[in-house]
Amino acid sequence: MITLNHYLIVSSILFAIGLVGIIRRKNLLMLFFATEILLNAVNIGLAAISNHYGDLTGQMFAFFIIAVAASEVAVGLGLLILWYKRKGTINLDSLQSMKG
Repeated sequence: MITLNHYLIVSSILFAIGLVGIIRRKNLLMLFFATEILLNAVNIGLAAISNHYGDLTGQMFAFFIIAVAASEVAVGLGLLILWYKRKGTINLDSLQSMKG
């Protein structure tokens, strides 16, 4: 039987994977993927705790996090495409050399 602890362990493993992805960031696309993994890990934890206690509050927060993540991806990918057209790369090292 799957218990709350199993969901929280999966959530914490996903959160750790997302943190490693953010720390090891090499390009912007992987940074976006890592933040999505972080947000989904939080969603799993919120939904599991909400289901365990029989309260819908955690699931409502997870729904709003999904909405914020979708808008973040839409704006972020737009900026990413603009940056790629301008610089020809999406490496974060190229962000260090921003010149006016």
